[in-house]
Amino acid sequence: MNFQHILFAIEEGVATLSLNRPEQLNSFNAHMHAEVREALKQVRQNPEVRVLLLSGEGRGFCAGQDLGDRNVAPGAAAPDLGESIEQFYNPLIRTLRDLPLPVICAVNGVAAGAGANIPLACDLVLAARSASFIQAFCKIGLIPDSGGTWTLPRLVGTARAKALMLLGDRLSAEQAEQWGLIYRVVDDAELRSEALKLARHLATQPTYGLALIKRSLNASLNNSFDEPLELERDLQRLAGRSEDYREGVSAFMAKRTPTFQGR
Repeated sequence: MNFQHILFAIEEGVATLSLNRPEQLNSFNAHMHAEVREALKQVRQNPEVRVLLLSGEGRGFCAGQDLGDRNVAPGAAAPDLGESIEQFYNPLIRTLRDLPLPVICAVNGVAAGAGANIPLACDLVLAARSASFIQAFCKIGLIPDSGGTWTLPRLVGTARAKALMLLGDRLSAEQAEQWGLIYRVVDDAELRSEALKLARHLATQPTYGLALIKRSLNASLNNSFDEPLELERDLQRLAGRSEDYREGVSAFMAKRTPTFQGR
């Protein structure tokens, strides 16, 4: 497969997958989802891959969903966002979480919406000092998805998770580290080298055993992960049919302040 929206390579046991739509802050459209899915399939099927390193090109890690990839114009049929989650985001999150090898995420800039929750499905998250995390869903009338309602409160606590999700405030990388959301903050210029150094180290380790550690830790949290994903799908389907979502996207695309009606 000739990739257009991601960069993908395998070298010395490390698979590097970099989201590559920098002009759109690496926001996801259907084509990028398909390419990421294919790359992760290759990671799983290649016994030479010991570690996966996920990153983004340009000034942002990922702005979540490309809102321009959906039609929410006045008069248009409401999109089924539950189908979008079921087809694209839930399989992505499940794959990252269940890969039987360490997954490192290097967050190089803004991580918003689904882009703020995708790193939380990874095992070790490094972030550039200038990076930030934004649960931006509330600003367009949606609910957090990509596993965020499950992972975020377990990492930072319910009170902080609610504040981040209800207010949509920007969380700096340094604050994210202090709250236990991510593993470590590094200087911007050192992010790629530090992430690759960590990946290469893990690639020399007993990764079968590391995969078992990952599996046991995931199981220790509780016995339920799929239920929140399915609830996110169902609630996102309802939110995506709302007038507030239509207004939020329209205002975003027009660069104006939205006027929400609560319906």
